[in-house]
Amino acid sequence: MRVPRPLLALAAVLVAAAVVWAVLNLRPAGPGAENPPPTGPAPAAPALKPVDWEGGPAYYGRFPATAAAGWTDPSFFPVGVWYESVITQDDVDKDREAGINTYVELTETSDMALIRKNGMFAITGKPIGGYGAETVAWLITDEADMWAGPGDDGWTGNFPGQGPLCVPDDPHKERCGYTVMKTLKDRLPKNDGRPHYANYGKGVMIWQNDRQAGRFVNDYTDLVSLDVYWYTSYYACLDAQNSLKFRAGQCTRAANYGLLIDRQRRLDALDGKRQPIYAFVEVGRPAPEDKRPIEPAELKGAVMSSLIHGARGVVYFNHSFGGPCQSQHVLRDACGVRTRPAVIEVNRQIKELAPVLNTQSLAHDFGKGVDTMLKRYGGSFYLFAMPGLDGGPGTRTFTLPPGLPAGRVEVLFENRRVPVSGGAFTDAFATESTYHIYRITP
Repeated sequence: MRVPRPLLALAAVLVAAAVVWAVLNLRPAGPGAENPPPTGPAPAAPALKPVDWEGGPAYYGRFPATAAAGWTDPSFFPVGVWYESVITQDDVDKDREAGINTYVELTETSDMALIRKNGMFAITGKPIGGYGAETVAWLITDEADMWAGPGDDGWTGNFPGQGPLCVPDDPHKERCGYTVMKTLKDRLPKNDGRPHYANYGKGVMIWQNDRQAGRFVNDYTDLVSLDVYWYTSYYACLDAQNSLKFRAGQCTRAANYGLLIDRQRRLDALDGKRQPIYAFVEVGRPAPEDKRPIEPAELKGAVMSSLIHGARGVVYFNHSFGGPCQSQHVLRDACGVRTRPAVIEVNRQIKELAPVLNTQSLAHDFGKGVDTMLKRYGGSFYLFAMPGLDGGPGTRTFTLPPGLPAGRVEVLFENRRVPVSGGAFTDAFATESTYHIYRITP
């Protein structure tokens, strides 16, 4: 039987369309993807309550400097290194290879034009010669909560090691931290479109009550962080056992880095306004008395715990003042030979998942013993999970929210899938710092 030419033409068009459709739906794309998630909202999505946040990348639109630098782009996530020196192109190349995009404090000898030329950013404690658009924020100071204490007494202008700090001079009761913060903030350029940032320490985390710590967190900054180096700090563990009632062995856990973020988020909410909270993670032995370095898997777990608990950026403490290999450039030299690959790996994951991380988290209780963060992006749900403070290595079962369709659960960056049955799936966590990132696609 002879088929009319118009029908043959129509059949050819339909076959071609089917081929194109199949190719497009098999093309790898999207964050952490081997197979792309469908675009648009997931069908029959459950009604989940959003977790309070500062607004994600849109927050940086409030400040002309960060807006002009592109920090409002959902594909950008701040990853910084503490107190570096940038002199040569090789310095920048090593930092960029490690996944760094922001310098949080710099030496006065640093080449700001070189930083700017390479599309990197800086947050500095004062204007450095030649500074410009690369400088996106001002650092007020570091750890005034610890060395000056909570209080409005007079400040001598001295920093630790330079002489008496507060007026009156009582070495057992330093109480001029609020004065320090206000004075140093007033010295920075005014009304230039740059947000203000400060880093705090054990004062805010351990020693002070909510009223005292809340003033540090809420009264001076637009960006804030808190450093306690749980894996390495000898004195932090002693303080935590005495003040936070940590049990022996509870200190050296990745979940404690998430605890730092929780503490800041709770304090930050006291004034009804939220700001981005950054994580601080060590890459060596920060203090001379530290008895051990951070291990590569621990470093990655510390970063992921911080992200799961709501960190909106990551800063690496790049100095190692203890142990046999001491350096102020750990991620550039031989002292970082073990931890640098871990930094590169977790930063690569952050960069790839930045569009996901920059969405508002959804509240759902996945049970005791596990810390989780649930996100929705591009038609899929993303579940970040690892052992929590009250958990440890072992097997965990995740029961998905009612109404969340789960046709496929992929474990990103591990090249595997886990089966789903009855709206739940099970997976194993080898150590306390092990984490998995699941993409749940209808």
